[in-house]
Amino acid sequence: MNQQSITKIIDHTLLKADARKEDIIKLAQEAKQYGFASVCVNPTWVSTAYEILRDTEVKVCTVIGFPLGATTPETKAFEAKNAIENGATEVDMVINIGALKDGNNELVKRDIAAVVEAARGKALTKVIIETCLLTDEEKVRACQLSVEAGADFVKTSTGFSTGGATKEDVALMRKTVGPNIGVKASGGVRSAEDAKAMVEAGATRIGTSGGVAIAKGEQSSTAY
Repeated sequence: MNQQSITKIIDHTLLKADARKEDIIKLAQEAKQYGFASVCVNPTWVSTAYEILRDTEVKVCTVIGFPLGATTPETKAFEAKNAIENGATEVDMVINIGALKDGNNELVKRDIAAVVEAARGKALTKVIIETCLLTDEEKVRACQLSVEAGADFVKTSTGFSTGGATKEDVALMRKTVGPNIGVKASGGVRSAEDAKAMVEAGATRIGTSGGVAIAKGEQSSTAY
């Protein structure tokens, strides 16, 4: 996979709490310059990013129930609907991790389905399962529930917990969801070599704050 192919699957990400408008503008301009797949920003910045990117091929992605996933299905559905109204065409939602660990599959599936339904026909839904907090059995179950709920992607991590993407987790997720669902590797992808390894393991999208460094063939020291 060459450098240009990698840039086209990067979600150029800035989710820090102290991000300012000037940072979001810079992020969007970089996404245009390098041809990234999307920018991924917190919901408050969706309309700002959309205004800059509306006449480009770069999508606006946002996060739902982020970073803990511990809000209700109804809250996540409203948040997704609002973000889509503001210009988001991709929504990355965090599952109810505690419910998954409790074996409450019905709640986890309903939680995902609420966002899928809110986004139907308007935005892609990516499901963040937060692999670093899960056993392999839980990772598989989270992916299966995501597929059953109609999600478009499963995603490894928020980048805000105890760890990020690993090749092993990406491979497990790809094996579980099959060939027709996207797999997004996010958290700790700092170089083109990291990105290529994730793609080889089965990832079809890369979430990183180090997109510019990766596009330049450099190593990012701060990517999440």
